[in-house]
Amino acid sequence: MNTMNQAISEIGVVPVIKLNNPERDAAPLAKALCAGGVPVAEVTFRAAGAPLAIKVMKETCPDMIVGAGTVTTAAQIDEAIEAGAQFIVTPGMDEDLVKYAQEKKIAIYPGCTTPSDYHTALKYGLEVLKFFPAEQSGGLAKIKAMSAPFPQFKVMPTGGVSLKNLKEYLSSPIIAACGGSYMVSATLIDNQKWDEITDLCKQSREIVKEARA
Repeated sequence: MNTMNQAISEIGVVPVIKLNNPERDAAPLAKALCAGGVPVAEVTFRAAGAPLAIKVMKETCPDMIVGAGTVTTAAQIDEAIEAGAQFIVTPGMDEDLVKYAQEKKIAIYPGCTTPSDYHTALKYGLEVLKFFPAEQSGGLAKIKAMSAPFPQFKVMPTGGVSLKNLKEYLSSPIIAACGGSYMVSATLIDNQKWDEITDLCKQSREIVKEARA
């Protein structure tokens, strides 16, 4: 795997974050994630302040890996890169966005859940695919079935992943990392429960170590 894919895989979990108040929350959230041993974040463009959140998180914790999620346009890729994003995540397989990201030399993880999606990803030399929404699309059983004809891919399931099933996913060698919002829920962020976020990150990292022991 390339350097970015390897770094994310080693952490094992990717918090999927929607920040409604990045001016207040981005900096303490970045510190909370890093304190919990999870120095990575996918900041979704479902909230208008995503570019600002990315910028603040990178400035607060320069060694943190920060990317942009729910990216649906080339303009958002440009915004993300300008803010300091290091990777792009799209909800589905959009060839135009994959090509654009590759032209811009930024890692991209498109959402893929069908053989057609995987086949398209093959054309672009991708190594890691987002599998979204994971649980609703068949979960680990489907991921394993899809891996039979496409063994070259590692997968990052997102959607329905929690502390309860994290170990099951990560125990499979097909899984590069798991995306999840359980450690960065709106309730935790809005109530500024930074210590709880750090604790959930620590629990997640322990599960990563157990699953890969």
